[in-house]
Amino acid sequence: MNAAPNPTVEVIRCEQLTKLYPGGVLAVDRLDLTVFRGEIFGLLGPNGAGKTTTAGMLTTRVIPTNGSASVAGIDVVAHPALAKQVIGVVPQTNTLDRSLTVWENLYYHGRFFGMSAREARCAADDSLVQFRLADRAKARVMALSGGMAQRLMVARAILHSPSVLFLDEPTAGLDPQSRIALWEILGRLHVDGQTIFLSTHYMEEADSLCDRVAIMDHGRILALDTPPGLKQSVGADTIVTVTAAGDLQELARVLEQQVEGATKAVQRAGTIDLHVTGTTGVLPQVVNAADQSGFRVTDLSVTEPTLETVFINLTGKELRE
Repeated sequence: MNAAPNPTVEVIRCEQLTKLYPGGVLAVDRLDLTVFRGEIFGLLGPNGAGKTTTAGMLTTRVIPTNGSASVAGIDVVAHPALAKQVIGVVPQTNTLDRSLTVWENLYYHGRFFGMSAREARCAADDSLVQFRLADRAKARVMALSGGMAQRLMVARAILHSPSVLFLDEPTAGLDPQSRIALWEILGRLHVDGQTIFLSTHYMEEADSLCDRVAIMDHGRILALDTPPGLKQSVGADTIVTVTAAGDLQELARVLEQQVEGATKAVQRAGTIDLHVTGTTGVLPQVVNAADQSGFRVTDLSVTEPTLETVFINLTGKELRE
């Protein structure tokens, strides 16, 4: 079970946060956002949506063009050095010190953040056990697999007990087993009360881990709610994906009109997603409606709404684009 977030204590607050890069590229557009203590907050969107820039501004690596942002009550623009003391960051790229061992990466991180030698040694030892890396303590980081390196970066990021842990696409490039292992670690941190800000383009990751999710595209928040709340906003219990030959725009119109419970038909990538409330007898209805209108259905699949369904509903395009 996840620890319940405290909706009365703000840990991150953004007001009209904006980043305009040279050349007129508006990466983040007047972002208003609040994250509460103890929650895993997900920023979900395709590559180029503005997720990394948002995380960069909150972690002092990117200077906002306009607006304000605070983390743990500290203005990240006015007091970046203080802000860095209360955050932990796991970036997209491997930033481990290759000249040090696994244990030394943790120890010197602790020393950098003001721990005594004894405190840093104890924290490094405990972290290696917690993240199942104790048998690799003396290994060089170059000898670690991708999943192990990612676990070590998370261990390093929380060694100094930050108020917020920022993870930017933490499982990108990991194999499924390593991804699940990292999810389990993040789940345990959440149970312990760690606030986590997670940016990702994996809908399964956001759905599985996050208390709330903001769907972002072109620098703007399109929707923000719990994962169940976002999926309920689609207004359908079932999504029937129909593949057929012929004029799909016309077929979408036919299905929307003739299938009982159909609320919407979305055409994309050579298929139609038919949103339906209720599931009884829906597939025969789809086939019959198509057949009577002269269309030959070549494939059918039935799923529940996902966060990608929500994104398609909002933007008309796939989340992975």
